[in-house]
Amino acid sequence: MAFLSRLESLAATLAARLRWVPPTLARLTLGWVFLMSGWGKLHHLDDITEFFESLHIPAAHIQSPFVAGCEFVCGALILLGLVTRLAIVPLVVTMIVAILTARREELTSIDALFGFIEYLYIVMLLYLAAEGPGPLSLDGLRGRSGRG
Repeated sequence: MAFLSRLESLAATLAARLRWVPPTLARLTLGWVFLMSGWGKLHHLDDITEFFESLHIPAAHIQSPFVAGCEFVCGALILLGLVTRLAIVPLVVTMIVAILTARREELTSIDALFGFIEYLYIVMLLYLAAEGPGPLSLDGLRGRSGRG
């Protein structure tokens, strides 16, 4: 029993020292994905507008540059860890809309939802909203990366 207790203590100490890793990896991954996605959309707005029109999204000519801009700017902010919790909001909304429009036909069960990359992005974004961007971020340097 003493061995297990010592092992648990060691694991807890290691986990505490590495607490910065999950939010940093989540932030860098999501930031990069959305930055690149927004960049691609901004450079192919005609195609994105046409796609939005095919999904019957209202005012697609306004929505496509708005979504592209949100993904690009919010992705950059998350990548840097700057006003992270604020930058998360439009991306969560964008992913919900993507599921309800572009992925609607495939949304046949909870299993299908859990398989969507958009759902995974939502989960990771909500994790960052709850836990903050971590100490290796501009928010962290400003003292705003704490939990809560």
